[in-house]
Amino acid sequence: MIKINYNYIKVIILIGVVGFLFAFSNHRNKDRIVGEPSINFLGENKLFITETNVSKLLIVNQEPVSKQPKEIIDLNELEFALNSNPMIKEAQVFMSVNGGLSAEIEQKRPIARVNTNASYYIDDEGGFMPLSYNYAARVPLVTGNIDKNKLQNVFQFAKAVDEDDFLKKYVIEIRQNNDNTIDFKIRKSDFIVHVGTLKQLEKKINNFKAFYQKAFKDKILDSYAVVNLKFDKQVICTKK
Repeated sequence: MIKINYNYIKVIILIGVVGFLFAFSNHRNKDRIVGEPSINFLGENKLFITETNVSKLLIVNQEPVSKQPKEIIDLNELEFALNSNPMIKEAQVFMSVNGGLSAEIEQKRPIARVNTNASYYIDDEGGFMPLSYNYAARVPLVTGNIDKNKLQNVFQFAKAVDEDDFLKKYVIEIRQNNDNTIDFKIRKSDFIVHVGTLKQLEKKINNFKAFYQKAFKDKILDSYAVVNLKFDKQVICTKK
């Protein structure tokens, strides 16, 4: 008489059931269509690029990603498309098990706006950033001799302005001259400030702050046409 090993049969049945469920789940997963992407902007609330703009970048085979099967989605390819946009600093794309697609977007942050023959922003890393139809940043204008491929000099001064509460409040225009020296203008005053080269820039800025506070207190700011910071040990002013 043959003795039946029911435990062995149970194991075989269990393996078969698990295999069937896995195959069924895998088949359903392949057929799953991606839903509408969820766009999350990190950092500032000012949107230079909109959710609609981002969604238009999320395409596969020239079709919106929301119409594609989950199995053909290449997240690296989508991230590359987003990171190639000049408005975007960094982007990451995620896919959930049920086919939900989400993107986290960090926008570039402008610190100055070039206003010459071409108009564009300089971002906080010294790079190019196009103007936005959706939002205009209140940052200093940059004028004068500007080469889009050589922004380092004017960026260095714009960054100093951005990082200083006093300058950020008052500086409205930065001018780069033909010899790469820097001038600037401040809010509610019509005099020009000559910075010269950016050597010992911190000391020049401190000299200007001391001058401004004294002249403001004495109510004589409007009597000057030029304020010269080129000499690190003194501020030379030319009256109107």
